[in-house]
Amino acid sequence: MALDGMTDETLPRRAMRAEFLDADTELQLARAWREHRDEYALHRLITAYMRLAISMASKFRRYGAPMNDLIQEASLGLMKAAEKFDPDRGVRFSTYAVWWIKASIQEFVMRNWSMVRTGSTSSQKALFFNMRRIQAQIEREVTAEGGTIDAANLRKRVAEEMGVPLHDVEMMEGRLSGSDFSLNATQSSEDEGREWVDTIEDESADTEKTVSEGQDGRTIRVWLGEAMSRLSEREQYIVRERRLIDDPRTLESLGQELGLSKERIRQLEAQAFGKMRKSLETHGPEVQSYFH
Repeated sequence: MALDGMTDETLPRRAMRAEFLDADTELQLARAWREHRDEYALHRLITAYMRLAISMASKFRRYGAPMNDLIQEASLGLMKAAEKFDPDRGVRFSTYAVWWIKASIQEFVMRNWSMVRTGSTSSQKALFFNMRRIQAQIEREVTAEGGTIDAANLRKRVAEEMGVPLHDVEMMEGRLSGSDFSLNATQSSEDEGREWVDTIEDESADTEKTVSEGQDGRTIRVWLGEAMSRLSEREQYIVRERRLIDDPRTLESLGQELGLSKERIRQLEAQAFGKMRKSLETHGPEVQSYFH
């Protein structure tokens, strides 16, 4: 895999030292990957444009997500672009990859912005990332003309400017104007500091068990991430498509895509699980209770 061996600390440094690809070299590498599944070609292509992914990730830091997480999502977008890229269309890979990288980061930011889903339609997504800028632009234009604009008319102007429904503007303004309400806030100054959380009946497991399970879950994700990192790019792709998506792929569909027989896909899948099992076993006997 193109990112094997790179930690959160070393990835940016190595990306900045990566080669710059001219158009002809980029075209050769893209064709080698598409036509021959040449993993070395994919490695060079991904590594060369990792600096682009990191640069785009840095533009989303203002949304509060950790930079390492943003880089990871940008990397996933870059790999998706490499998988989908058609070198015969006459477009540079960097131009094509920008869309996939941006889409991957934006979806991550929106998923993690609030406990309440911020939005999923194209108009809601456009509003999430552009509404404040459009509002400020309209207000500057009105002020420059010597006028003023109230909140209702501002929302209407934003909807017209962006070509989205007015109710989407109203919804997004409400979600962006405040943060998630804290249940640890006090109900009133006369209530002796009683918090809202105290009024809710707790039907969940005890706190110690909940915290323990949460820690175990994070540990499991780390172990699985380490195990996945030991697989080749093709093995990772097969595992993801067969086990980690909502609608798993069949052996036949993967075989058709990768130019391999169903039996070969099954063998590669079994090989990948064998590698992951060996990696997980290095964590000692405690791993048995989670992966059996």
